[in-house]
Order: sequence, then C-alpha cells, then structure tokens
Amino acid sequence: MIRLHSLKPRPGSRHRVKRLGIGESSGHGKTSGKGNKGQKARSGGSIRLGFEGGQMPLIRRLPKRGFNNAAFKKVYAIVNLDDLNEFKAGSTVNEETLRESKHVRGNVAGLKVLGRGELKHGLIIEADRVSQAAREKIEKAGGTITLRKREPAIGRGSAEAPRASEEAPAAKAIKASPKTKKPAAKKKKSAK
Repeated sequence: MIRLHSLKPRPGSRHRVKRLGIGESSGHGKTSGKGNKGQKARSGGSIRLGFEGGQMPLIRRLPKRGFNNAAFKKVYAIVNLDDLNEFKAGSTVNEETLRESKHVRGNVAGLKVLGRGELKHGLIIEADRVSQAAREKIEKAGGTITLRKREPAIGRGSAEAPRASEEAPAAKAIKASPKTKKPAAKKKKSAK
C-alpha cells in the first residue's frame, strides 16, 4: 500500500542536476559547456534579444506602418477604499493629498477610485473617475464624491470645434454683406 512516507516520483521523471565546474572527469569539465573564449563564455557576458553585432537589427530594418493609439492612452492612478481609511473623518481627499501620503506617484492623467475594502468614516473625495461600487460605499459611510470636470479635446468631431453648418455669427455677417464689384474694363480691339 502506498503511504505518504513511501511516495516516490516516477522513474525517469527526475534528472540529475548538471553540476558545472567540478573538474574534467565530470563530463562537463574545463569550459563547463561554454566552449572556448568569446563574449558568451564570460561570466555576465550575454547578448540582448535581437542584437545583431552592431548591424542594423531586423526590427529597425522593417518598415513601420499603420496607426497605434498607445501614445494617446490615459493612465489613471488607482486608489481603493481601504487605502483611504488612514485619512481623518470629514477631510478632503484629492490627488494632491494622496501624493503627499505617497499613495499616488508618477505622471498620471487623473485619479480613479475603486471599491475594494470598506470605508470606515465619511470623506470628501475629489476624483476623475469612480466605480459604481465605490460610489455606493462612500455614500453609505456618509461621505461625498465629486468628479472633476474633464477638459474637452479640441479636434475633429469634438464639441468645441465649430461645424460647417454652425459658423460664428461674425462670419455670417460678413457673408451677408453685399460685395461691391468694380465694373470690368472693356478690352480694346486691336486694329488688324
């Protein structure tokens, strides 16, 4: 009968460790399987992935096509409710106070509050985004949350950019004013 003290791995499933640097008779002797000299034979001598010896690497030789939206991605600082319990009841919590308490670091587009944990007392929270669960827990604890107004992006299709049909009133007034045209000068006929 198999018991815990008599369990053994299946034969052949475990291999002996390749012990390096223990003499020539070990089977891995002298150079320990690293060959003769060169950068890859040295300790710490490794070549990064894609390196081609100084030749222009393949990733840089290939043309780059298409659009990537990664440059326009907004990264928000994430704060959970259990992180906010260290603040006193009734105090205002915003990005500045969270930076002072080392909860938010680095360059972020704004603050997002998530609902992990429980809020023990009421706080006045100013954030850019909040999850539904976090909002419910904050209001249940007697706190309030206000969302900061986001600046609209000005560009094609944005609300701020005037459309062709909605021109400025000054532009309409200019178009409505009658244009005075000078009479065209008559061309003289040349004598033949």
